Amino acid sequence: MTSHIMPTYGRLPVTFERGEGVWLWDEKNNRYLDALSGIAVCNLGHAHPAIHAAICKQSRALLHTSNLYGIAKQERLAVKLAEQSGMDNVFFCNSGAEANEAAIKLARMYGHESGIDKPAIIVMEKSFHGRTLATLSATGNSKVQQGFAPLVEGFIRVPYNDVSEIKLELEQHKNIVAVLVEPIQGEGGVNIPGEDYLNQIRSLCDRHHVLMMLDEIQTGIGRTGEFLAYQHNNIIPDVCTLAKALGNGVPIGACLAHGKAAQLFTAGNHGSTFGGNPLACSAALAVLETLEHENLINSAEQKGNAICSGFTEHLRNNEHIVDIRHKGLMIGIELDKPCAELVKSALQQGLLINVTNEKTIRLLPPLIINDQEINQLVITLTTLIQDYTAHLHTTQTYESQTLYKPA
Repeated sequence: MTSHIMPTYGRLPVTFERGEGVWLWDEKNNRYLDALSGIAVCNLGHAHPAIHAAICKQSRALLHTSNLYGIAKQERLAVKLAEQSGMDNVFFCNSGAEANEAAIKLARMYGHESGIDKPAIIVMEKSFHGRTLATLSATGNSKVQQGFAPLVEGFIRVPYNDVSEIKLELEQHKNIVAVLVEPIQGEGGVNIPGEDYLNQIRSLCDRHHVLMMLDEIQTGIGRTGEFLAYQHNNIIPDVCTLAKALGNGVPIGACLAHGKAAQLFTAGNHGSTFGGNPLACSAALAVLETLEHENLINSAEQKGNAICSGFTEHLRNNEHIVDIRHKGLMIGIELDKPCAELVKSALQQGLLINVTNEKTIRLLPPLIINDQEINQLVITLTTLIQDYTAHLHTTQTYESQTLYKPA
């Protein structure tokens, strides 16, 4: 059968029809444990009753009016986000890429208001900020940029988790207006920086009068054990972007601003037709209220520790494991060889995982995962890893034994 969908994804051979909690069922009623949460989107799992109720109730009342008018649910959501983040105001959009576009525009406006004609933003190697032209240009992955030149100018790239390089660039270039960074790199391989990395960036930004902009699209909304990852460091950025888990599957993005950055946009500077409509904001409000009532954010760290302790226990003697790292329920298992084929192997065993940066198994399980489901996740995946690496070892041994050796 010919598909009329553009082939922008290498889709796995499965189609899901329904979900409940951490589980998904396909067309043949096979059940799968979703350890990816729709790529960090469904933090509350699938078909959560509170989200279902909020969407149904709002759909019966009002879906859309446009931002030409006041939207009560949007106002309530902005207040809630400001309270929980320490930020001053919010621009609502529909995705993470759009939120990062807003952040980039804020940085450029800040530069122009400071008399800088060609403002530049420091970004990181192995970063991922989206697939629009500006966010693609900010992204530190040449593979996803291929074929889309000329890219948007105005980005200076430095290694992740290296404050000295940021300091050097700030001292050498007087047109830098912002530093854009992920608290933890997700697509780049679940890369977790030093504990004071963000604090040092905050200090440098203050010293050089540039904006600190944090992409919390994957780390935000409780994923790391705090509402936002920067709260582990007791700092406030100038700009913070959110999306993914904010709507638990209903598309919504947000660009939060603080201090001088909160005063930049005025009427006509930016906009969104669908951004912050009543339906999306109702879903997001239900997400925030549920996280609070069910105390899920505090338990994310405990659950992440349990999962990684299980992996460490079962894989401690596996020589192909480079590292097991996590922050809350953002987990990476790095192998010494490419392991993308594990995604299909896991699918066959009823487990949904992902591989990033070729060698890192990425796990982003829902915050609602329970002890029994954690045990099933650990046992299933460690068995798959052990089988896969045993095959690698056998192959390597065979190849070493069959190499041509001259007499």
